[in-house]
Amino acid sequence: MGELIPYSDIERMAHAVAKSGLFGIDTPEQALALMLIAQAEGKHPAVAARDYHVIKGRPTLKADTLLARFIEAGGKVEWHTYTDTAVSATFSHPSGGTVTIDWDIKRAEQADLHARDMWRKYPRQMLRARVISEGVRTVYPGIAVGVYTPEEVMDFEDAPRPRRTTVVMQPEPIPEQQVDQPQPLPAPQDDISDLKAAFEAACAEHGIVGKNLASLKRFIFQRPPTRVELEEALAQLDEHIEHWTKAVRSRE
Repeated sequence: MGELIPYSDIERMAHAVAKSGLFGIDTPEQALALMLIAQAEGKHPAVAARDYHVIKGRPTLKADTLLARFIEAGGKVEWHTYTDTAVSATFSHPSGGTVTIDWDIKRAEQADLHARDMWRKYPRQMLRARVISEGVRTVYPGIAVGVYTPEEVMDFEDAPRPRRTTVVMQPEPIPEQQVDQPQPLPAPQDDISDLKAAFEAACAEHGIVGKNLASLKRFIFQRPPTRVELEEALAQLDEHIEHWTKAVRSRE
């Protein structure tokens, strides 16, 4: 990239990206942080919106993007096995040497990953993402510092909330006729309209609208999706569309 983009311009871009609802970026602050990282890496800030997704509040870098950056930096990869049960490849770089990485379903079972929804639907793609992430980090970790792939983040367990110790003060007794029972407040509803709009906009970019959009939604979601399910669907949209297209053609 040539000249640095002024901070005020990046800030305006961040508001535009967050307002669009695309890429899983919910707030201008998230977009701004990712854009500043992109500029520090010598890339145009807008590249952050293309290459990064925010999943479960964490910045993620697509496996394809991670591999492309590795090759751009002088790395090489040679694929040996690429099936639904095993994926293996050899990664090499002048600065980090050579290593062969393999992931199979047995290893996924040992890590307690195989039963997850995305692993059952797309085992080959999930194995491939794990191989790329481990291979690139092993041979040339400089391009993957502090970020994970969307597939890795979706496999993270939600961190348990810390337990609190509450000291209960005993109130003075009140005559029964003076006690008014407060009505419980309704639980706040999680507004995911922004993610639904982002999902539909991303599908429209692939030319999927109207009846085709409804068909794709039924293919991906067996029930009204949650926020996390929508974020996962956005991160894996290309794979979903590929499998949906094959399923539609097989019925014709």
